[in-house]
Amino acid sequence: MENSSPQNRVHKPLVIALAGTLSLAVAMGIGRFAFTPLMPMMLNDGLLDIAGASWLASANYLGYLLGALLCTLQPMLWSRWSLPPLKNALMVKSCLSITCVLTAMMATDWPAAWPWWRFMAGVITAFAFVFTSTWCLAHLARLNAPTAGGIVYAGPGVGIASSGLLASLMVQMDWRAGSGWLAFSLLAACMTLLVWPIFKDDDVPQSNSSTQALAIAQGGSTTEKAALTVAYGLAGFGYIITATFLPVIARTALPGSVWPDLFWPMLGVGVACGAVIASRIPARVDQRLLLIGCYLMQALGVVMGNWLPTLAGFALGSLLVGLPFTVITFFVMQLGRKLHPQAVSAIIGLLSAAFGLCQIIGPPVAAILLARAPDHATGFSWALNIAALTLLAGAAIYAWMLRKFPQA
Repeated sequence: MENSSPQNRVHKPLVIALAGTLSLAVAMGIGRFAFTPLMPMMLNDGLLDIAGASWLASANYLGYLLGALLCTLQPMLWSRWSLPPLKNALMVKSCLSITCVLTAMMATDWPAAWPWWRFMAGVITAFAFVFTSTWCLAHLARLNAPTAGGIVYAGPGVGIASSGLLASLMVQMDWRAGSGWLAFSLLAACMTLLVWPIFKDDDVPQSNSSTQALAIAQGGSTTEKAALTVAYGLAGFGYIITATFLPVIARTALPGSVWPDLFWPMLGVGVACGAVIASRIPARVDQRLLLIGCYLMQALGVVMGNWLPTLAGFALGSLLVGLPFTVITFFVMQLGRKLHPQAVSAIIGLLSAAFGLCQIIGPPVAAILLARAPDHATGFSWALNIAALTLLAGAAIYAWMLRKFPQA
C-alpha cells in the first residue's frame, strides 16, 4: 500500500518529472552547455581562440567522463569499504549548488583556472545526471509511470533554450562574457531553489507491479550490454561537435546574419519537445527500434548545414539534432535498467562513461581538421560528416541487436 503521509503526497509523477527537468536544466543545460552560447562572446572579447575553446570544452567532457566512471565504481567501492549508500536526493542538491558556484567562477579573470573550473563542472554534471536519473526513474517506477521519465530528459533542452536566448540578448546588448557567466549562475541558482524541497525521500519502496517486473527482468547478456554501451558512446561523438560549435559554425556560414545566436536555443526547444513526445510513447515499444530512428534523425540534422548552408538549413538542422538529443538518453537508460536491473546506478554510470569518453574526442578532432583545412567552413564540414557517419554506425549496432537478441 502506498504511504499517504504528507511528505509522500508531494511526490506525484508530474512533480517528480518536473523536478528532474529543472535539475537537468541546471546540470546539463547550464553547467555543461553554457559554454556553447558564451563561446562566441569569449572569442569576441579576445579571451580565447578556436583551438583554446576546443580544449576548454574537452576539459569539461573529460570531467564528465571521470564523474561517470566514479558513479559506476561507487556502489562497489562503498560496499567494499562498508559505507552507507549515498543519498540520491542529497547528492542532487549538492551537485546543483556546486554547479552554480563553478559557473560563477568562470567570470573570474583567471584564464589559467578556467580549464579546472570546466573540468570540475564536468565531474559534477555527471554526478547530477546519474543521481537525478536514479532518483526520478525509481520514484516514477514506483508510481507505475515510467514513460513520464521522458519529461525529466526535457531538462537539458530547457536549460539550453533559456541560456541560449539569454546569451542572444546579451550579444545584442554588447555584454562581456564574464557578465554572461554570472547571469547563468544566477539563473541556475533560481532553478535550484525551485526544486530544493522536492528532492527528499530516498527510500523508494517498490510497488507490486515494479517488483514483479524486476523479478522477470533478470538482465541481459554481457554481449548485449557491451553493444548498448558502444552504441551509446558513438552518440556522444556524433552530437558533440554540433553541441560545442553550432553558433560558431553558423556564424562562419552566415556572416553578418543576426540568426546564428538563435540556432542554439532552437536546438534547445527541439530537445525539450522531443523529450515530452518520448514520454507519450508506450513502454511496450522496443527502445532499440526507437533508437535507430533517433540516430538517423540526428545524423541528418548534423549534416543539414553542410547540404543546405542557409537560414532554413541551419534551423531545420538544429531541430533535427535537438529532437532526439535527450530522447536517445532516455531510451538508452530505460534499456540499461532492463539489461542490468540489479545495479541501476552502475549501468547508468557505465553508459554515461562511454558517452563521455567519445564526446571528449569530438572537439580535438574538430580542432585538428580546422588546422588542416583551407578554411574554417571546410574544416567544420569535414568534422560534421565524420560525426554523421558515427551516428549511422550506432544505428547499425541497434539493428544488429534487434536481430541477435529479439527479446529486449
